[in-house]
Amino acid sequence: MKQTLTRLALTLPVVWLVVSLVFLLIHLVPGDPILQMLGDGATAADTANLRHQYFLDLPLHQQYLRYWAGVLHGDLGTSIRLHETVAHLIVARYPYTMALTLTSLCLALALALPAGILAAVRRGRWLDQVLSVVSLFGLSVPGLALGPVLILVFSIGLGWLPVSGANPGGTNSIDWHYLVLPSIAMGASLAAILTRMVRTAMLEELGQDYVRTARAKGLSETAVVCRHALPNALVPIVTVVGLQFGALLAGAIVTETIFSWPGLGRLVVSAISNRDYAVVQGCLLSIGLTYVLVNLLTDVVNSCINPRMRA
Repeated sequence: MKQTLTRLALTLPVVWLVVSLVFLLIHLVPGDPILQMLGDGATAADTANLRHQYFLDLPLHQQYLRYWAGVLHGDLGTSIRLHETVAHLIVARYPYTMALTLTSLCLALALALPAGILAAVRRGRWLDQVLSVVSLFGLSVPGLALGPVLILVFSIGLGWLPVSGANPGGTNSIDWHYLVLPSIAMGASLAAILTRMVRTAMLEELGQDYVRTARAKGLSETAVVCRHALPNALVPIVTVVGLQFGALLAGAIVTETIFSWPGLGRLVVSAISNRDYAVVQGCLLSIGLTYVLVNLLTDVVNSCINPRMRA
């Protein structure tokens, strides 16, 4: 418990630094959100009034302090473009991003664990070589390129799956048919990374003395691999999964844009285009906090897998 609180205390400054850098950079980007919203025909008085309404007439350091004061009180601000509170927008979009990210993660694990274990057990044989080629191909193809290919083949060509969106009727639910293609686009590269990681970790454990001892006792190969080698190999794998979760959240920005998925990533892209400062900062703050919590969960899982890490 003490280690968890210590790690939380160490990671929170990282979230603060990320949001602070985003705050400064987005204010340095050329363009005025008030002029974009009112158009060229706006009068100086209208522009000044609206800028005062959103506190954009204050000096940059006062805007920064005001933003963090609002965060500490649970107020993330109001969207300039959508005229809704940022908290409401995040609550509405956050489940879509998490559903896509977790589905991609589960898909990657479902493919990588058996593939990596088989490649390690069949080291140097044809199955190991085939899986190595497939994983290398998955590493070489980014989601930005894989997404349109999946749409062309499975949506436009075969007509099996929908092109974009999250549900057919515009409701708040998520139809799994709409979740398949973006999950594959996001999870393919992670599956390739984890496959190689599982193979490496399993090969290291299968060469240990306790594995040879287990085999000498007459245990079956399945028992040796699954009951003895795999639990010890999971420690670095779980750590990599926790780190790659952040990459999935970042990749969701691209994937959600390609498939018109109504999540935080698409909201961030729209907010950046419209210079909607509060929305960008609120979305990145929620993504950063999610990443911190996932890494804390990773530490807890590792301590459960390997009790020696508790010390």
